[in-house]
Amino acid sequence: MARRKDGGSPRWFSPLECGGAGGERVSGAPTLLYLPGIDGIGLGLIRHHEKLAKMFELWCLHIPVEDRTSFEGLVELVETTVKSESSRASDRPVYLVGESVGACIALAVAVRNPDIDLVLILVNPGTSFHKSQLQTLSAFLNFVPEPLHLTTPQLLTFLTGNFMKMPSTVVGRGFSPEEDNTLSEITSSLLSSLMFLVDILTKESIIWKLKILKTAASFVNSRLHAVKAQTLVLASGNDELLPSSQEAEKLRDAIEKCRTRLFRDNGHKILLEAEFDLATTIKGAGYYRRSRKTDFVSDYLPPTPDELQQAINRDRILNFITDPVLLSTLPDGKIVRGLAGLPREGPAVLVGYHMLLGLELGPMVTGVPSSTGVHIRGLAHPFMFDKNSEQIMPDSAHFDLHRIMGAVPVTGSNFYKLLADKEFVLLYPGGAREALHRKGEEYKLFWPDQPEFVRMASRFGAAIIPFGVVGEDDICDLLLDYNDLQKLPFYDMLDKVLTRDGLKLRTDSMGELQDQGMHPVVVAPKVPGRFYFIFGKPIETRGREKELRDRDEAQRLYLQVKYEVESCINYLKEKREKDPYRSILHRLLYQAVHGPNTEIPTFEP
Repeated sequence: MARRKDGGSPRWFSPLECGGAGGERVSGAPTLLYLPGIDGIGLGLIRHHEKLAKMFELWCLHIPVEDRTSFEGLVELVETTVKSESSRASDRPVYLVGESVGACIALAVAVRNPDIDLVLILVNPGTSFHKSQLQTLSAFLNFVPEPLHLTTPQLLTFLTGNFMKMPSTVVGRGFSPEEDNTLSEITSSLLSSLMFLVDILTKESIIWKLKILKTAASFVNSRLHAVKAQTLVLASGNDELLPSSQEAEKLRDAIEKCRTRLFRDNGHKILLEAEFDLATTIKGAGYYRRSRKTDFVSDYLPPTPDELQQAINRDRILNFITDPVLLSTLPDGKIVRGLAGLPREGPAVLVGYHMLLGLELGPMVTGVPSSTGVHIRGLAHPFMFDKNSEQIMPDSAHFDLHRIMGAVPVTGSNFYKLLADKEFVLLYPGGAREALHRKGEEYKLFWPDQPEFVRMASRFGAAIIPFGVVGEDDICDLLLDYNDLQKLPFYDMLDKVLTRDGLKLRTDSMGELQDQGMHPVVVAPKVPGRFYFIFGKPIETRGREKELRDRDEAQRLYLQVKYEVESCINYLKEKREKDPYRSILHRLLYQAVHGPNTEIPTFEP
C-alpha cells in the first residue's frame, strides 16, 4: 500500500488481521483512531494492531504519499469521524492515538470538541517542533539534490528511528537486531529500506510534511489550555530529534487531565521498537475504559501471558534471593507445600498480614496465578492511582504493573463489585499502617474494630482465607521509621504532600482502613533469608448471611479470622527455625550441587 501511487484523498482503513477480531474483541469496545506520524501510512501500528483490536474497534488514517491535504483539512476529516463515532456510541469514549504530527491533529480535534468524550494517547508529540532540529531541516533540504536528501542524518533518524532496536518483522527478513549480523548484512537491509523510502517519500513530499508539522505545532501550542480530554503523553528519553521528555512535562502542566510516561531508553520511533507495547502501556496507566467514567472492575482486562511474565521478571531478583515457600491447608487441616489447599473458584477474600513495604505482594500476586491459574484482585491504597503521586515517584509508571495485575482503589463499591464477579479479592485490614510500621512492630496486626469485610463476604457467600507471611526481618533492618523521620529538618514539608486529605483512606469513618497516609521508611539490607507464606483453611460464609447480619456474630467471626492470621504468622516464625535452607548461602550451595532449577527443600510442614 505504501509503494503503490494510490492517489486519492486521506481515508480510513482497518488492518486485515483486525477484521477477524470480532469474536475475541471485548464487549462494548470503544473506537480507536490511529493518526500516523510523518510517514502518513500507519507504519507505527504494525507491531500493535492485533493486540489493540481485542480492546478496540481499530481504524488507521491513511494519507496517500502524493496527497497535499492541509493541516486544517486533516483535522476536519478526523473531527467528522470522531463526531460520527461519538453519536453512534455516545456512552463510550473515542480514542485518538497520534504520533508526532498525528498527536498535534489529535490535540486540535480535542480543542475544537471539548464536549466529546475523548481519550488522547500522544506519542512523542510534534508540539516541540520549534525547539527541535527539524525546524531548520526543511530549509536545508532545498539545497540537497534528490535522492540524496534521505542521507541527511536527522531526516534518516526521523524516518527510520533506531534501526537496531526494531524486530525483524519490521525491518524485513534477513536481519534481526537480537542476533549477531555482519556489517554487510546490516548494510544490505538498511539499503533496502532506504530504497523503499525513496519510493514513497520524495524531497518535495518531505518538505510538505515538515511544513504541515510546523503549522500543526503553532496551532496547538496556542490552545493547549482549551484541551479538556483525558490525555496520556508517551515520551522517549532517547528521542534523537524532539525534546520529548521536556515536552511531556510541559503538556502535563498545561493540560488539566494529563499524565505522562517516560521511556528512558527508547528513541523517536518508539512504536516500532521491540520492547515497547502500546496496549500494555494504556492498561498500565489506567487509561482503558469502556464508559464515560473509569470502572476499575468492569473495565479491567486480565493480564496476557506476556504481561504476567513481565510482572514475574520485575520481581525475579526478589524471588531469587528470598526463594518463597508457599504452603496451604487442605480441608482436613493438613498443611502441605504448594497451593493444593487453595480453592479454585470464587468468590473468596484473602485476608492477611501486610509486610514492610508490601514486599510479599510480588511473590504472591504472580506466584498464585502461575501455580493455580487463580487471579488475585487487590484492594490498594488510592496513592497508587493519584496523578500527583506519580510526580513524587522516581518513575511515573511505578505502579502500572500493579494495575495490570488487577489492583483497584480500596472502596466499598469496588469490593462489592469484585465479590459479585466471583473474584479472589486480596484485602489487608491493616493497610498502610501495617506496611509502614514502626521499629519493633514487625508481624503485629493493626486491624480496626469494625468487621466490615465479614458482612460483605457473607453477603456473597465468599470464603474467607486467612494467610500469614514472614521474612521481612530476614532481608532488611528498619533504620528510620515515621517517628524518626518527623525529627528530621524539613521533613514536615514532604509529609504534607504525602498525607493530603485526597490520599487518605476513610478519614470520616471507622472502617477497615482509617486515615492512613503514606510516608517513606529507610531500611538497611541484610544477607537474605527466606520468605514463607501459609494459606489457612478457608472459612465458609455461604448460608450464614442472616446469622452474620448480627453485629455480635460478625464480630466473633472477625476475631476468629484475626486469630487465624496471627496463628499462621506464629506457625511460620516457629517452623522457619527448622529450615536448613533459610539462608541464601545454604540455598546457593544446594543449587550448585543439584542444579539451578531444582526446588530447594524446606522444613517439614
